[in-house]
Amino acid sequence: MRLFKTVDGVFDMVTALVNNAGMNPLQGRLENMDEERLARVFAVTVTGSFLCARDATRRMSTKHGGSGGVIVNISSAASRLGSPGESVDYAASKAAIDTFTIGLAKEVATEGIRVNAVRPGVVYTDIHASGGEPDRVERVKAFVPMQRGGQPEEVARAVLWLLSDAASYCTGSILDVSGGR
Repeated sequence: MRLFKTVDGVFDMVTALVNNAGMNPLQGRLENMDEERLARVFAVTVTGSFLCARDATRRMSTKHGGSGGVIVNISSAASRLGSPGESVDYAASKAAIDTFTIGLAKEVATEGIRVNAVRPGVVYTDIHASGGEPDRVERVKAFVPMQRGGQPEEVARAVLWLLSDAASYCTGSILDVSGGR
């Protein structure tokens, strides 16, 4: 994978990976989604995350001579909510990331690698515009117990915590950063 060949040329070792992959095509119902759309959503979100984690694991694992490390996958509250009528494909791809997080965490726990996920709720990012509704956070924030959308920095702080030694006993965890939704 070209990304890791570049990383290998710049850094002595890989100790952290944040898998922040996802795409949200135009909102719609499943009956209107074609196979190409589904393949693309799953390729970006699921396959891309698997391949990056595979190559990071090869470098981090004590089994392969690495010194250990941390993988944080970015999921979505959509994985729990389903996103009916909007993007069930995106929700399902993020549910796959949740399951992947738990399974990989168990697989590499004895190799010095922690694997966790952050599951953001509605956050003020451009992903909503790509889904055809740039003001989506404003529309749905009333359904969030905290009555507001999240900020990207709030998600980033959760990721940084999981990457830190302060989370040294966390693996296979999925941290909701969703305002209570």
